[in-house]
Amino acid sequence: MPGVLFALVAAGLAPMACDACTGGQAARFEASFERAHTVFGWGLTVSLLVLATAWLLPWQERYAARRVGFAVVAPFAVAATYLVFTGMVDWP
Repeated sequence: MPGVLFALVAAGLAPMACDACTGGQAARFEASFERAHTVFGWGLTVSLLVLATAWLLPWQERYAARRVGFAVVAPFAVAATYLVFTGMVDWP
């Protein structure tokens, strides 16, 4: 979950990268940022669902490997979501 906090702060501060942009460059940045931020939100939702799945699986021995697998995948899903976000934005 600390990774989610870092990703949210970094994505929230990203619009400041185009403070000095004008005209077409600002329009391209804003359009790509809106689209990327939507994908970012959905990606974090998927990460949260993966983590919730790890907790909601029955606490029986036969589900232990699945629970661990989902718990390990969740942070990587956050990192992948942030990388997709940064790749989608048309940076100035």
